[in-house]
This record gives sequence, structure tokens and C-alpha cells, in this order.
Amino acid sequence: MTTEPEDRQVKAIRVGPRAATALTLITAIGVAAFGWPLLADGDSGLAHSQDAPWLFAALLPLLVGVVVATIADEDNGMDAKAVAMLGVLAAVGAALRPLGAGTAGLEPMFFLMVLSGRVLGPGFGFVLGAVTMFASALLTGGVGPWMPFQMLSMGWFAMGAGLLPGRHRLRGRAELALLALYGFVASFAYGTVMNLQGWTYIGGMSSGISFHPGDPLGENLLRFAAYCATTSLGWDLGRAVLTTVLTFALGSTVLKALRRATRRANFEAQVTFTGSEGGPTG
Repeated sequence: MTTEPEDRQVKAIRVGPRAATALTLITAIGVAAFGWPLLADGDSGLAHSQDAPWLFAALLPLLVGVVVATIADEDNGMDAKAVAMLGVLAAVGAALRPLGAGTAGLEPMFFLMVLSGRVLGPGFGFVLGAVTMFASALLTGGVGPWMPFQMLSMGWFAMGAGLLPGRHRLRGRAELALLALYGFVASFAYGTVMNLQGWTYIGGMSSGISFHPGDPLGENLLRFAAYCATTSLGWDLGRAVLTTVLTFALGSTVLKALRRATRRANFEAQVTFTGSEGGPTG
């Protein structure tokens, strides 16, 4: 009995046509929903600060639709075992988040999302990120109009890790360095995107960093950059540094565990039996 080399046995869950359509739709709507206040006319009534968070609450059913579509696609490898793995990883991620949340942006769940997306692929990564954030919100009581934004942002964060190059070829320190670099940069990107969600309806700030509905896009973007630098840069830095440190310290062990679990769950290599003319041998 012979099997393929260990690394080649691990296959990411493919993104089927229905899941790809759902992901494209939710991403397009997400980009529009995050950025629409920047383009709204100040006199149109669309830029009223309290409207922004509720607009995106309608995206929650679409996020659920992504999960359903990913599971329903017959050719994507998402069977009952993969769904069980999704549940386990989401539960672990949700449990990790409260360990550091509220302290200088130290959120260890980001490290797990990077490694899971890397091993299991972009489609699984998006679903895992969104489901983990939803479970975390229920666990910590953080349910509010910001929750769909967080689910989308975390889904994109984990999906990006699945899109990194060299998934089958890159191993060892080089792979850890790539994942650490991604985790560092993407941690800032996550914080910036979430800042955009909150910045448009937070009042009482100085004119140099506050959102001015209807102002030219360039001026508002400059104020937004100043807002990020003065309010969340330190928080995002803490998240980025912790993600990097955990990736280097625990990444090798966790990657091996994820790949081993993936092979045993749903993505095992084909087994070839060879023997004499009398019959196959194991």
C-alpha cells in the first residue's frame, strides 16, 4: 500500500460556483456598505450618522447564505466532517477572542484565522471567519449593528490567508514568515476597515479627524487617516504584533495539527494497492 507524500494529501476546500457567486455578491455589497457614506451627498439625508450601521444589518442573511451555499455545493469537498471541523475551529476562535479583547488589541483569535485559512482555503476561511465572529459576539454579548461588519471583515481576513501563494510548496520557516507578514499587515487592514464603519457616525470629535458628510472624498480620506492614526494605531499594532509572535511561536505546531486533522476528516490521499497476480496487498 502506498500513499502520496504527506504535504500533498492536504487539499483545501474548493470554492464551488454557488459559493463563488455568493462570495462575490457579499463582497461587492460589503465594499459598498462600508464606503457609501464617503460618497453620499450631505444634503441627501443618506449621510445621517445613525443610519450607517443599520444599513448593513440586512447583510446578515446574505452572510448565512454564503455558509449555506458553501455547504450545498456538491463539488467543493465540504461534507459533514468538514462542517464539524468548521464548528470546532469556530468554537475555539470564539473562546480565544475574550482572552485578550479590551487589552491593547491583543486578540489571539486572529492567529488561528490566519493558519486555518492557509490550510483549508479561501472559501472555508471566509465562512470560518464570519461564523467565528458571530459565535464570539454571542459569547461576549457583543451583538449590535456593528456585528455584520465584524463578520465580513473577519471573513475577508481569513479568506486572504487562503489566497496566499505556495500553499503546496512552501513549508517551514519560509511559510511561517509569509503567514506572519500577512497577519501583521492584515491586522492593520482589519482595524482600518472597522474604523471606517464606526468613524462615519461617531460625533463630538475635532474637525481635523471627524467625518463631514458631503465633503470631497479626498478631504474625508485625509481626516480618516488622521482619525486612524490618533485613535486606533496603537490598538492595531498590538493585534498585529501578537498575531506575528504567535505565528512564529506556535505556527508550526498548529499547521501540522490542522493538516493532520484535515487529512483524517475529509481530504485523505487516494490509497493505491499493489501486489502480485494473486491479489492486492495492503
